[in-house]
Amino acid sequence: MDILSDIEEDYLRHIFDFHCQSPDAIVKTTQLAEIMDVSPASTTEMIQRLSGMDMVTHIPYKGCRLTPIGFQLAAKLRRREYLVEILLSEVIGYDGDVAYASSQIAHVIDHDLEATLDRLLGYPEKTGKGIKIPSIERILKPISKGVLLPISAIPKDSEAEIELIVASQVERVTLNESGIKIGAIVSNTGGELYCNSSTLTLSSELSKRILGRLT
Repeated sequence: MDILSDIEEDYLRHIFDFHCQSPDAIVKTTQLAEIMDVSPASTTEMIQRLSGMDMVTHIPYKGCRLTPIGFQLAAKLRRREYLVEILLSEVIGYDGDVAYASSQIAHVIDHDLEATLDRLLGYPEKTGKGIKIPSIERILKPISKGVLLPISAIPKDSEAEIELIVASQVERVTLNESGIKIGAIVSNTGGELYCNSSTLTLSSELSKRILGRLT
């Protein structure tokens, strides 16, 4: 398969979005040109190029549809972008343009990094905005000692040492009262999280921003 340029990948991702909204519809050239902020002539040229790669089916004077190969690749690209979006907004707490940053970073993510992000984020099915993440058939491997992951994803009957906390000053006060700090041990006993023998009751959002390494 040809290696696609960043702009070609961007086109595929946007065509995929149209497909998700109306699976049987033809994506009009004018619609695609508007969202890409280019001329219809430039969009037609790109559609023809992607058609030559068997990524889309070109319908002259109308638009295009994704081929099965194009659909699989576009779904993978969107999936990687959504994983980065979750990492930036829910784990790192990035307050810049998350959508733009995640779309740019997604271009350089490969299969192994995607799988690592997926595990790190606790195998999410939706973004923080409730958008469904394109699914894949995962081969779930046992999470081994030394892996860094959110405390919410600590396997049953396992424990992790906290290495990273991304929280506001107000949140840190609450965490300190619960014994949550760098170096603290959090355990999952019977599906319940404990720290210093006390049950942890943290929001799903906050627990994603506390990372521990399995011991």
